[in-house]
Amino acid sequence: MRTICLAIAVLVGAVPALMASSVKAAIIDWQAEMERCRAVRANVAPLLQAGEGISAVGRSNRSVRRCIWIQRMAVRRKIPGAETW
Repeated sequence: MRTICLAIAVLVGAVPALMASSVKAAIIDWQAEMERCRAVRANVAPLLQAGEGISAVGRSNRSVRRCIWIQRMAVRRKIPGAETW
């Protein structure tokens, strides 16, 4: 019985620390991400001008998919400087 109570006490003490670390991990530096996405977009622009669709480019490139997501979320949250692809 003591072992169970001790285990529960340890878990209860660890939960706030785990929640705090996950909250810190979820914070996004929007301006830095959008600047990185502008650089990615500049690199992808020749492919788009050559006739490749954004979905074809995005399927093959993880950073492009992340940038599309970042831009979409930034527009949705009305972050200053956000623009759609």
